[in-house]
Amino acid sequence: MTFNVVIIGGGPAGLAAALALGRARRRVLLVDGGVRRNAAAERVHNFVTRDGTPPDEFRRIARQQLEAYASVEVRDARVEAIQGERGAFEVRLDTGSVSARRILLCTGMVDELPALEGFRELWGQSIFQCPYCHGWEVRDQSFGVLVERVELLEFAVLLRSWTGTVVALTNGAFAVPEPVRARLGAAGVAIDERPIRRLVPRGDRLESIELDSGSPRRLDVLFARPPQRQVALVQSLGVALDDAGYVRVDDMLETSLPGVYAGGDLITPMQGAILAAASGTRAAAALNHALTAELAASGALD
Repeated sequence: MTFNVVIIGGGPAGLAAALALGRARRRVLLVDGGVRRNAAAERVHNFVTRDGTPPDEFRRIARQQLEAYASVEVRDARVEAIQGERGAFEVRLDTGSVSARRILLCTGMVDELPALEGFRELWGQSIFQCPYCHGWEVRDQSFGVLVERVELLEFAVLLRSWTGTVVALTNGAFAVPEPVRARLGAAGVAIDERPIRRLVPRGDRLESIELDSGSPRRLDVLFARPPQRQVALVQSLGVALDDAGYVRVDDMLETSLPGVYAGGDLITPMQGAILAAASGTRAAAALNHALTAELAASGALD
């Protein structure tokens, strides 16, 4: 059987796309490799009706709801390669191969965590990327923000929405321009330019930041925006990327490879579960539009 769409990635984007396409009566295969980018996160937040849901429970509910749509199949498998062209793709899984008219990439991104002692252990527990996802739960605590590029210093000001104590940690990576220093000072944001030696935990929570000189800095929470890269499958396809490394898509969320679409975190730095789900739904609508036009032209709608 040829699927109308093979969706690669079973997070919020892929699940939302499968739901929309199932409701449009498209034959869909959702392939989930099982590796969650937010594996360290304890809850999904800022997602209306699902605020505070554990990620595994979120996926369980979504999969359960997909069972109502007979045209949608979910497989726990890994995609090894994609070949072919629009209308005739072959998707090789570690469990066999399937054919598809279209491909939808919802693979997310890979976070490249900095080589700071203690960082990986605290990632998702006391170290977060998105204040809209996690800021409420740690409100009014002492925030640090790891800033390794000068253009990210303004992010420290945003964090003042959640707490009155924010320090920007540059880790000695650059000199802070005086106009920026003045703006942060006016917003009540401190700046610490000392190189960081390690992060000191207390159990699975951050206690302090040990620096190369002077006293440790006591902090409860650290925000960071580590560099990201595409997963190996996306890299192997050779789709065009923008200057920041995200997959370039057109207004219909089609990539530079005809018939290959993308949705979710891999196309934008504006990331979050609800944003990914919305992107997946938008991609599904674009795919259904294209497929309906193609099938109608060939007389194969029925």
